[in-house]
Amino acid sequence: MPSAANQNVYTGADGTILLAPAGDGPEGSAAGAVIEGNDLIQVGRVTGVTVQVSSAIRPFHEIGQRYASELRSGNVSVRGHIDRAWLNGALLRLLLGEAADQRPRSSWVQPAFNITLMAENAASPGTKSIVTLHDVKLEQWNLSMPEDDFVMEGADFQALYVSVRDERG
Repeated sequence: MPSAANQNVYTGADGTILLAPAGDGPEGSAAGAVIEGNDLIQVGRVTGVTVQVSSAIRPFHEIGQRYASELRSGNVSVRGHIDRAWLNGALLRLLLGEAADQRPRSSWVQPAFNITLMAENAASPGTKSIVTLHDVKLEQWNLSMPEDDFVMEGADFQALYVSVRDERG
């Protein structure tokens, strides 16, 4: 029986975060302008990324039975959070698009982009775990400016869907 492609353990030091515009539409174009204008293709100064994939599971209970007789799967949600020790407005621009610079008179396009999280252990080069979050939109941005610690920004996001693959070199 062949072994799985990846049996490595990782730390944050093994990780890389890449951003790319999502598609060729207006949302992807808006994201591309922010990503390229702020040199955000490879995101630096990130101290934590959390990705949560959840599936709504509904149990069906029959009258007279204490245990469920069936579990029905429902909607899948992909969401997460990024913490970053950097403040250049790029994440806020990815949330607000053109509204980050001035208040538009009408509706505007919110940028959509892909986030690729890649982990490769230096002790086992060529073997990678890659998680790609597709059509990501930021839903919240926050800034923390403590008196005697690092200034941190953070962003909560949602993704349309997620894909994962392991590569063996």
